[in-house]
Amino acid sequence: MMEEIECKPPTQLIVEASISSTDQPEKNNGEALSPSCSNILTKIHAGYFRISLSLGCQALLWKILTQPNGVSRDVLRVFSKLPSTACLLLWCLAALTQISLTLVYVLRCYFQFDLVKAEFSHHIGVNYLYAPWISWLALLQSAPILLQNTCLLYMILCWTFIVPLAMLDIKIYGQWFTTEKRFLSVMANPTSLISVIGNLVAARAAAQMGWKESAVCMWSLGMVHYLVLVVTLYQRLSGQNSLPTILRPTFFLFFAAPSMGSLAWNSITGTFDTTSKMLFFFSLFLFVSLACRPFLFKKSMRKFNVAWWAYSFPLTFLAMAAVEYSREVKCHVATLLMLLLSVVSVLVFLGLMMLTAANIDRLLGGTDDPILAFCKNKKSNAGATTK
Repeated sequence: MMEEIECKPPTQLIVEASISSTDQPEKNNGEALSPSCSNILTKIHAGYFRISLSLGCQALLWKILTQPNGVSRDVLRVFSKLPSTACLLLWCLAALTQISLTLVYVLRCYFQFDLVKAEFSHHIGVNYLYAPWISWLALLQSAPILLQNTCLLYMILCWTFIVPLAMLDIKIYGQWFTTEKRFLSVMANPTSLISVIGNLVAARAAAQMGWKESAVCMWSLGMVHYLVLVVTLYQRLSGQNSLPTILRPTFFLFFAAPSMGSLAWNSITGTFDTTSKMLFFFSLFLFVSLACRPFLFKKSMRKFNVAWWAYSFPLTFLAMAAVEYSREVKCHVATLLMLLLSVVSVLVFLGLMMLTAANIDRLLGGTDDPILAFCKNKKSNAGATTK
């Protein structure tokens, strides 16, 4: 009995110490980050940069339309009536959205780094890691005329955003043919085309700075992988990861890449030549093919989701390519095509803006988001393993 009594106090002290040590981190985490902030950081992933990307691309379209050499004289009279203040406000809204999302994602990387690693492991989420850098490049190219593309600040910012894209290329493209579990035949899905768009946007930015060799390098890298991706996705191999129904709007990325390719090649060569026209016609064909199949997107349109923003920026890329085509051809058919695509792009953009404002709670809810669900499962499994 005496031995049992002597053993009890140490046992009680050990239990109390373990309780205090497990409670302390939770207290520290609560003091470091409030529940509301933690909830936002948990739900906002890299896919939300589709919003700022659409805003930046729309600002770039308006900038091209209001330029004297952007369209024909008759059409210029219409677009010249657009107040410069409206274009500036649109760019400021795009910049504010991009800065806000960037700050939130930086906090996510600091406080919820496990979720960021889970995004990198997901076959869809990893592709959206290109979106922040593409958004910055689009925002930079649509900047007001005060920031010339030949000034030192413009060049520094461009390369600041292009270098991370190149690093992602080395990592992801390398995995496609060297890592067995991440072969392209397994990982390919329509969101993989975002990496192609990133290279082509970077090529256009480099060409505008006068870095033609770097522009050709990025353009060739993007277009070669676009051909590989299109062939792989056309085959629909049985081993591929299926695309969730809610992400079917990403099918618009099929024509976004060749549209951006025609714009980038136009900036490299200085003229909308045969190569640019071929890419434009191909993107136009893909757009018409998807537009003729509305039932393909019926199930994904039942509930509003951030994936809907995948409709906007591909249409804007196609409209910008149509503007350059109209400028080169200078015929009534090309002008009407440019007007039609530009109007469709603006209407879709405005519609998404209103839907986003009306469904902000659903947008931040993310209950049906496959990327968010994967990240949560990954984090919970990691937590169970550590326990």
